[in-house]
Amino acid sequence: MKKPAAKSERSRLSAEDWAEAALDLVAEQGVSAVAVEPLARRLGVTKGSFYWHFPSRDALLQAALERWEAVEEQDVFGKLEAVPDPRERLRALFQMVAREFKSHVVYSALLKAPDHPAVQPVIDRVSQRRLDYLTASFRQAGLGRTEARHRARLTYAAYVGFLQLNLQLHQARMPQEEFDEYVEHLTRTLVPG
Repeated sequence: MKKPAAKSERSRLSAEDWAEAALDLVAEQGVSAVAVEPLARRLGVTKGSFYWHFPSRDALLQAALERWEAVEEQDVFGKLEAVPDPRERLRALFQMVAREFKSHVVYSALLKAPDHPAVQPVIDRVSQRRLDYLTASFRQAGLGRTEARHRARLTYAAYVGFLQLNLQLHQARMPQEEFDEYVEHLTRTLVPG
């Protein structure tokens, strides 16, 4: 959570600062919690600062979702481009995703708001991009088109299911060693040998 800005920094809040604060609020309380007044209090500024950057709450939410989508794509897919072997890339993807937290919490919160007009297109794009990436990686790892598509769906279903168990159903968090074993098992099971 971002701390209120120092007096000299308050006047320099950017649209990105507001979008990041909105994402923090989405992660903590869900999409419906994004509102101008609580965010202004959180950032230690007036609502006027908000209106300097955005015409409405919906515009802020849209900017926050676009920021999450772009940063996640760059952070995940961008880092994996350097891994030439597709099997190693898949293993690296599983390890990387297993160590993320905020992005998962935001995604889980977005999955709870499927009827929101700003959320659904983002969920659709992100899900399709992830499935396409997984399918392409499994194809590059030697699986046929149908098998790669099925493996991608199975992998993505395991990810979303794990999020639901842990973040939405509040299942007790696994001890780190057990979680690491789970991720290793998942990797051995899903990545072609």
